[in-house]
Amino acid sequence: MKSLLLGERRLPTPPAGDPAFAPLEDPRMYWPVQRARLSKTVREGAQAMGVPVELGLLGLWQHALPGAAWVERIGLPRRAVELTLGDKLILHVNPNDLVRATHWQGWPHKHRPTSSSFIWDGEWDLRRDDLRQGSRARFIADIDAHRGDLTQSKAFGTYMARLKAGKPWSSHQQGILLDSEARILTFLRVYLSFMDDMAIRGFDSTRGKDMLGVAVTREGTLIKINRGLHRLAMAQHIGLPSVPVMVKAVHREWWERVTRGARGKHALALVKESLADCHPEMAPGHSTL
Repeated sequence: MKSLLLGERRLPTPPAGDPAFAPLEDPRMYWPVQRARLSKTVREGAQAMGVPVELGLLGLWQHALPGAAWVERIGLPRRAVELTLGDKLILHVNPNDLVRATHWQGWPHKHRPTSSSFIWDGEWDLRRDDLRQGSRARFIADIDAHRGDLTQSKAFGTYMARLKAGKPWSSHQQGILLDSEARILTFLRVYLSFMDDMAIRGFDSTRGKDMLGVAVTREGTLIKINRGLHRLAMAQHIGLPSVPVMVKAVHREWWERVTRGARGKHALALVKESLADCHPEMAPGHSTL
């Protein structure tokens, strides 16, 4: 992606930059992008340093060495599990069935499971949003319905209202600034182009920063847990029959039920076998917990 000139400076490639958004990158986003890049570099550096430690902890657990019970009690290191199981954690599901997502809003962080663990405790799987009523689904349906004249879309009206209020929408992750009607229309057309490309070529799991992540509930069903909601909404809207998702976490009750006290390679083999029977959760949960 070409950098943009800012006097003597160039706008660096944004952390979540996509070539399709290049025309919207703005030199005025130089410092927000720099801060986002620094944050990403620090985060990824810390993660890279932690991987050997996590692999060591998982190895300790796999070989039933002293401390193995503690490693399992804290949830097993997620990245080490992902490196060990690889594509065995990838499932293919009908996106129109994957309609429930974890509902974190209003839930204190101290009660939420940590993303660094593979086994999650708590009531997170009972707090479920309906993605069919979510903002991404509404956004995708809105711009598709008004693709002939995007100025009539609710999305265009929302971005224009921010512009007129002197607070144009921007993204430090993408380095873009929607400070004109033309830029807003280009932004919406890019999303339409993503959707049209998906309709022709299918779902490209490498397009976003992360694969679509899911977690296994205590009942052994799948709910959405992290990024990629726009891509999922597109797949649902155009009716794709299947998308790949990656299991990022499992509920401890499900883990204990399928592993039956086993540890190490035997436990992981039982998990791999049981994942094949996991299907998207469609029932509402108890989001007021």
